[in-house]
Amino acid sequence: MDLALVWFLIIAFFWLGYLFLEGFDFGVGMLLPVLSRDETERRVMVNTIGPVWDGNEVWLIVAVASTFAAFPGWYATLLSSAYLPLLAVLVGLIGRGVAFEYRGKVDSVRWRRNFDRVIVVGSWLPALGVGLLLSWNVLGLPIDAAGNRVGSAFAAFQWETLLGALAIVGFSLVHGAVFVALKTDGDIRSRARRLALRIGPVALLPLLGLLLLVQMRTGSSWTWLVVGIVVMAAILALVFLSAGREGRAFSLMALVIVGAVVALFGALYPNVIPSTVDPAFSLTIEETASSPYTLQVMTWIAGFGAPAVLVYQGWTYWVFRKRIGTGHIPPVRVP
Repeated sequence: MDLALVWFLIIAFFWLGYLFLEGFDFGVGMLLPVLSRDETERRVMVNTIGPVWDGNEVWLIVAVASTFAAFPGWYATLLSSAYLPLLAVLVGLIGRGVAFEYRGKVDSVRWRRNFDRVIVVGSWLPALGVGLLLSWNVLGLPIDAAGNRVGSAFAAFQWETLLGALAIVGFSLVHGAVFVALKTDGDIRSRARRLALRIGPVALLPLLGLLLLVQMRTGSSWTWLVVGIVVMAAILALVFLSAGREGRAFSLMALVIVGAVVALFGALYPNVIPSTVDPAFSLTIEETASSPYTLQVMTWIAGFGAPAVLVYQGWTYWVFRKRIGTGHIPPVRVP
């Protein structure tokens, strides 16, 4: 068994899990001032992701750590070329986490509003940063034969990579609105459904554009088929949402991001980072992989640890599966 290929697929799966789970997580944060009308409704929205937001972020840590261990050459080239997006991601995630924990610590409208703004900004920044990071990865970086970036820190900023940033933001907005419609009851549910239907056809266009761009450059017949599935899933998600079937719409949004990740990483293979300077300088799976012994040890560790983590996170979502509304929110109690 080619363990390098196995770990390439595992890392793609980690990114899939992060984009799916943190996608609606970011969406809820970005839509906090749009869908809520008062403090009680804002608390409803925060509580929809309150038990799971920190667990969702673990997928990013695992994806990056696995890349470091399994493909040190991939890790070194990508992350050393992406300081600015990474800084945006880290600042956003740190501020967002602090805001979730502290917004209810003081009984003050101004206090809560300020932390709500941090949640909003802390949701937009990581979505944009992750979108840039992924688009740089699949569209390529200006790297030389040694795997070093050519040019300044802004050399990789192109309209194509900005399209990737908009793709993740647009998906997160729609995914978050569908999630709010799935997890809430009353007026918020209705507003979230209407918003998703209104912005969905436009907000998902950058993702479609990114997929088409990647496929035209490096796609194959089977990845084109996957893109077709993504388009059909997005259309059906909006159809089911308009019929009030939020559960099916949410499942189809999951299929959208599954198909998108499969199409992107499928078109990327066998490279891990294409070079925009010269295709001959592109980094491949085999030349950036760790030793077979390292990959073997990692596989044994993942074989025991990953199922436990998946079961625990699945149990968390099952426990907090019910809808919530303003009637479930108790009065503010300040410690």
